[in-house]
Formats: sequence, structure tokens, C-alpha cells
Amino acid sequence: MATREEILQTFDPNEIGVNNGNLLGLPFDYESANIIVIGVPWEVTVSYRAGTAAAPQRVLDASRQLDVYDFDYPDGWKQGIFMVGIDDRIQRKSQTLRQDARRIIEQMEQGRRVEDDPDLVRVLHTINQECEAVNQWLFDQAQTALNQGKQIAVIGGDHSVPLGAIRAIAEHYPDFGILHIDAHADLREAYEGFEFSHASIMFNALKVPQLSKLVQVGIRDICHDEITLIQNSNGRVSTYYDPMLKQKLYAGISWLEVCKQIVAELPQHVYISFDIDGLDPKLCPNTGTPVPGGLELEQTVCLFREVVESGRQIVGFDVVEVGDGEWDGNVGARAVYKLCNLMALSGLDR
Repeated sequence: MATREEILQTFDPNEIGVNNGNLLGLPFDYESANIIVIGVPWEVTVSYRAGTAAAPQRVLDASRQLDVYDFDYPDGWKQGIFMVGIDDRIQRKSQTLRQDARRIIEQMEQGRRVEDDPDLVRVLHTINQECEAVNQWLFDQAQTALNQGKQIAVIGGDHSVPLGAIRAIAEHYPDFGILHIDAHADLREAYEGFEFSHASIMFNALKVPQLSKLVQVGIRDICHDEITLIQNSNGRVSTYYDPMLKQKLYAGISWLEVCKQIVAELPQHVYISFDIDGLDPKLCPNTGTPVPGGLELEQTVCLFREVVESGRQIVGFDVVEVGDGEWDGNVGARAVYKLCNLMALSGLDR
């Protein structure tokens, strides 16, 4: 296999993105890349509409249409980015268990208790076990990369998928924060009975003791219990609700100033969890649970850029809930590539 230095001598970033199974058609492999991207085609617990399991492939396919030049880090591609082959076994199991989960959701939607049906109780137990198995699989994948001094990124799937990566980050950083972009707070405990629901990812992340701060941005669909959890978190959770953010902008406060306020709450090491439904739905029309309102992609990039400008380090990220559509894949691919470059830039001595 060629080294990164050898690849840089021969690769022309101005050429067409070749269909080589890697993001943007970049010529790196696992050994020569500094950033390892892991696709997790899993959406067992989605409660509205499916399609996010196809996102890793959608993002990969769309990425070849992106130009390699990045305004924040023009040479960012030289760090080496490699996307691990998407595991079809995970996607097949997701499809099967999704049908089982649908039975549980329908039982609850009809006002009946899952506990009253022994068969559904067994199904729920199996789903929770299999979700934890995927968490462990991703933990192992992420841990292997981190142990080799590489950085990690995750493409979902639904928002339940990055928990294994967050747990792996915690093994390497004794104090870190999560910058969470989303329409939803995802602070529900075992939503619909699923311990690892897409609506429970941040509730589960808060069980990781090394996570000292969760900063949420763009939230606009939330339940009373989640509000109570935030209010009782003693400052561990700080949530910037979309209506209040818009009110600040309407009052003439600049978005850059708002970004500085948000970033100031984060510790030195930052993991970014980017649920694409945090954006305006025009950018992600096929996401699992779209909500009117939200951010522009450029606004999120400004926020991520401010993390870097503040001297903080991005130590990992995920992009999740990208829908099964060509436009969704295009936007998702741009988010992934931008975050790869900003993550690399944040680790440089500047």
C-alpha cells in the first residue's frame, strides 16, 4: 500500500471524483488516512418515517460531486480521509428489526400497553439487545482507530447510532463536551420503550461521566420531561432553542456573536453531534422527523468554525438522520467533508 506521502505526490485534486468506494473519490485507505469515517446504516427505532439507514450510501455517492477545495482548510484533503466499507449485515438486521419495532409502536399508538403482550415484551428485549450490540460494534471500530492516533467520524442512520463512538471518545478524553445540533432535544428516557431510541441519544450520552457539558442548538420540538431534565441539570445541559435564537437575530444581534456565546460554554475538547433535521427542512426534506424552522447550513458552519477559532479541539463528530434522497445526500456529504476539515484544522498548532 502507498503511504500518504506517496499518494500526495500523484493525486490530482482537480480531477473528477472516481468511484473508488471512498468519500469524494479520495485515494486513501485505512492505513494512510488520518480520519476514519464509519457509516452505520441503522434506524430500528425511528418513530416517524424511515430512510436514514440508506444515508451512509447516499452521502458516499453524492460526495463524488463535491470539489475538494475547502475555504477553511484548502489542503485539508491531504490529511487523508477514508470511509470504511458499509456493513450490509447491519443494514439487513436494521430492516428486520424495524418491522418488529413498528409492531411495538403501533401497539402504543392504539393506547395499549406493551407489557400486556408477552410476545411484544420479548421483541422489545431483543431490540434493546441488538441496539446495544451495534453500540458495542461501533465502540470497537472507533476504539481501534483512536488507538492508532486517528480521528473518527460517524455517518448515520438514525440518531441512536453514535453512542458507541461517544463512549470511545470518553476513553481517550477525561473531560469533553458535546455540541448538539438538532430540532429535538433527544433527552427522553427509553422513548417508546426502546432503551437506545433515536430520541434518547443525549439522555444516554449523559450517562457517560466524562461528558461534562452538553450544549444544544436549534431545538424546537421538545416535551415537558426534557425541559425539566435541562432545568435540573445544574448547568450540565445548556439548550439554545430555535425560537429564542431567531428572536435574538430579529433584535439585531449578529449570528457570529450568538455563536461566540454558545461556544464559550464548551470545554476544550468538543464532540459534534449533527442531526441534519436541525437544519431548515428545505435542506433535508427526507429526514426522519422534519420540523419547520431551523438553521441554514452556513449558520452551522459558522458555529463549527467558531469552535476552531476559539482554540478548542474537535475530537470527533457524527452526521445523522440524513434522508434517503439525492439532495439530502448532497447536503449531508457537504456537512461531513466540512467537519472533517474543521476537525483536522482544530488539531493544528496555529
